[in-house]
Amino acid sequence: MGTAVRPASTVPASWDAFSDVDAFVDEVLVELTAMAADGTRATRSGPKLALTGPTLRKAIMAIWCVCYCGMQWRAIGQLSGIPFGTLYTLFARWTRLGLWRRLLDRLRRTWRLACGDAAEPSTVVIDSRTCPSAPSCFARGVDGGKKIRGVKVSIAVEKYGIPLAIDATPANVHDTKGIVPVLRQLAGRGFQGPAIGDRGYRGERLAKAAAAFGITVRPIARGRDGVFLPTEIAWVVERSFSWISRYRRLNTLVERTKEHLLAFVQIAFVSILSRRLQRLAPQKVSA
Repeated sequence: MGTAVRPASTVPASWDAFSDVDAFVDEVLVELTAMAADGTRATRSGPKLALTGPTLRKAIMAIWCVCYCGMQWRAIGQLSGIPFGTLYTLFARWTRLGLWRRLLDRLRRTWRLACGDAAEPSTVVIDSRTCPSAPSCFARGVDGGKKIRGVKVSIAVEKYGIPLAIDATPANVHDTKGIVPVLRQLAGRGFQGPAIGDRGYRGERLAKAAAAFGITVRPIARGRDGVFLPTEIAWVVERSFSWISRYRRLNTLVERTKEHLLAFVQIAFVSILSRRLQRLAPQKVSA
């Protein structure tokens, strides 16, 4: 397994997320239609009519703006003309129903097939990122190594940098403990294979926990004498963290529940993938 990762060809374009927000909205609408078809109730029952048409598109775009721009719910409610309570309720209901997780899984499989790979990966890369958090956040701790008071987000990504499993813990939780829920999620998806991580994932306790899930943790050195080394595909997870750092809601965490934080991480990657798939080269689209 080498260090090269060759994604599918895409049409060159400048980085302008706002020019591609319609692609995100379109993918969400497709997934909402699929959820309605399989019996999942994506809208609440009650006397008020569900949002439809342009108003629904505007609501989805407002949720994207909360993630990308880091806006408050009340502020986006004022700007969009939709009551912030309606927007937050939509976001919370769709999170509870698993909309963002389902959509991310579908787009990830579509992207891998467009790259000429199997739909599911055989190897994952694990790592964590410590983010500062507000006092109102669902959890808080101090990362002694990075001197940050906040939350630690642990993920497992495939070779194109798209996550298969995500979890969050207080920042004072060690990597070997914080990654266990991620490994449990991977096992629940049927993943059986190696998980590559840095030297922080050494230890017999983690190895035994991973073996119980049918996963082998492979800690490898990614640096020498203070210089970063792109060993195998372990570097792709660092690129994933740099991608989501563009989404301001994920830089200083304010979410009151862990589920909502994970939902915003999923929304960020859905936004990235929907942009990529919209810009696939013509030969990939026709295939």
